[in-house]
Amino acid sequence: MQPARLLGALFAGASLAFSALPSHAQQQEEAAALTVAVVKPAERRWAETVPASGWLTPWHEAIIASEISGLRITDVLVDVGSVVSKGQPLVRLADETVLADLRKEEAALETAKADLAKAKANADRARKVQGSGALSDEKVTEYLIAEQTAEASLKSADATLDSQKIKIDQTTIAAVDDGQITSRSAQLGAVVSSGTELFRLVRQSRVEWQAEVSARYLPRIKEGLGTVIAGPGDRRIAGTVRLVGPTVSTDTGRAIVYVTLPAEDHPPVGIYVTGQIELQSTSALTVPETALVFRDGINYIFTVDADHRASRVRVETGRRNAGEVEILSGIDRSTSVVKSGGAFLSDNALVRVEGEAQ
Repeated sequence: MQPARLLGALFAGASLAFSALPSHAQQQEEAAALTVAVVKPAERRWAETVPASGWLTPWHEAIIASEISGLRITDVLVDVGSVVSKGQPLVRLADETVLADLRKEEAALETAKADLAKAKANADRARKVQGSGALSDEKVTEYLIAEQTAEASLKSADATLDSQKIKIDQTTIAAVDDGQITSRSAQLGAVVSSGTELFRLVRQSRVEWQAEVSARYLPRIKEGLGTVIAGPGDRRIAGTVRLVGPTVSTDTGRAIVYVTLPAEDHPPVGIYVTGQIELQSTSALTVPETALVFRDGINYIFTVDADHRASRVRVETGRRNAGEVEILSGIDRSTSVVKSGGAFLSDNALVRVEGEAQ
């Protein structure tokens, strides 16, 4: 071979070899690719929910008051937060004057019994001689009426004594039901009047959520449906619909749904909380919330194709639960979705998939 031809062949081979190597720009693009984890959308059965918010209030609140007047408080046996049982003593009142009145009424009862015995004896004698002429008809009638009057007086004295015994019982003010004390106005040494409020009690320690919901959901909300509220510290508390309010506010267009909460798990009353009422379970196509990319007011996710190219896809989102979000449109179950880090990707970017061989 001639030297000129040999030299040309060498140059041509070198050019071919250099053209087969990746360009500098291609090398830079490969170096900039991210390593991402991908997941497949999951099919879940989620309850369709209604958003709601409202106050935590007592199921029923009992007011404990004095039924007797003019007595001084000698003992306060419980405080705010105390859990009490029905019939448990809460306050004791001074009972000296009431006991004195009781002894007086006991004596009056004995007097009435003696008067009745005397009147009965006179009436019995009058009945024996009635018609014999020993006593006039007028006198016989007088003895018989005196007997009836004495019997009535005895019954009155007996009733007065019973009333006084009731007053003795009222000097100890007891809980009207099981529950928790939420308010206390009883002060040691205070002289109470009849009807004076001393305590407030949450009956049976039951707290309920008065959830306000839009009126358009009312036909679908029934007693017995489950609910979930977000309590203090992001604690999730389950409840049950007890009653659906019969009226709708003309100002807000919302109705109140009364939700029973478990007595052992409820937060304190007076807290405003948000939550959801669960209507029915439906199918949901879900991805991790970390896969969402929010740009310009629109939700996107990034998908990865067989060539390891990332594509930005606009999606419509629905319900959220336990770190997952429902995707209503934009993908199907076969789509490979970038699990996280989509905010650092651009459309058509080359990526490495975590776990695949390099």
